Amino acid sequence: MAMPLQEMVTSPDTDPIETPDAKQVAGRSPTQIALERLRHDKVAVVSAAIVVLFVALAILAPVITSLVGVELNAGDPSEDTDAFNFPVIGPPDNGFTWEAPLGLEPGTGDDLLAEWLYGARTSLEVASISTLLSTIIGVALGLVAGFSRGWLDRVISFVIDVFLSFPFLLGALAMAPILLNRFGGDPEALDKAQFFGIIFILTFFSWMGLARLIRGEVLSLREREFVQAARVIGVPTRTVLFKELLPNLIAPIVVSISLSVPAFVTAEAGLAYLGIGLTGRPSWGQTINQASGYFDEYALYLWAPVIGIMLLVIALNLLGDSVRDAFDPKTRR
Repeated sequence: MAMPLQEMVTSPDTDPIETPDAKQVAGRSPTQIALERLRHDKVAVVSAAIVVLFVALAILAPVITSLVGVELNAGDPSEDTDAFNFPVIGPPDNGFTWEAPLGLEPGTGDDLLAEWLYGARTSLEVASISTLLSTIIGVALGLVAGFSRGWLDRVISFVIDVFLSFPFLLGALAMAPILLNRFGGDPEALDKAQFFGIIFILTFFSWMGLARLIRGEVLSLREREFVQAARVIGVPTRTVLFKELLPNLIAPIVVSISLSVPAFVTAEAGLAYLGIGLTGRPSWGQTINQASGYFDEYALYLWAPVIGIMLLVIALNLLGDSVRDAFDPKTRR
């Protein structure tokens, strides 16, 4: 006789149906999700590898020059150049040699590989420090302006608008003769003044865009429930800014950093090319400025720093685009 359905369901003798264990689903933060996207993005991986290579070349410039057997500013015009001021070894009149893999600089006989490596170091130093300072200033002022209400927000917004009205190139042109007149008698002091001066100019004219972006994000976030709850229970303003709001601004900050570095690399090279940047240390812009007159006879002299800037800037921009897409929650990949 058939057993009733209820007895079949409730019978203690009936063994429960065994099912495979469900996999535990671990929660992931937006940053972890973005990093996972980047790891699976081939363009981002290749671009990051190129950037890391350039950073390694810049950091290890003294080691590489020592291994290859070249030195910076060690040329002797009387021995390393001919009567026409062209190198006596290597291009453009001679074949490749490990004594000077990129050739020698016309007129001075300085090794161009050493100048290229130290020029990369200069560009990355200036770009990295300027990006760090402009990010700190922009994030701090953007947080305060977006979270505050009334006169403080209006004052900071007015300051941002005033700084945006200053022309970048005019400020750089005005700074160059001031530094030259003040420190022209001491080459070492002039070199330091130019280095910090170019960082100051780049930082001075670059923090406003990030400040506006952060202010707009904070204007939206400050009305969210978690911020209102923190304020209701009496959490200090500083804690709300740096513990509640700042972690939610990582995405725009990371994107801004990734896009600022290539812009500063190009800006530093452009100012050096115009003769108002760094003059006391090797720079890609200086090399391009000096090599522009030898384009027909000695193309490698010009193309080596141009290709270096091009590869680094393209890699940084592609990496910045990938970072932006990875941290954008609306992006589907």
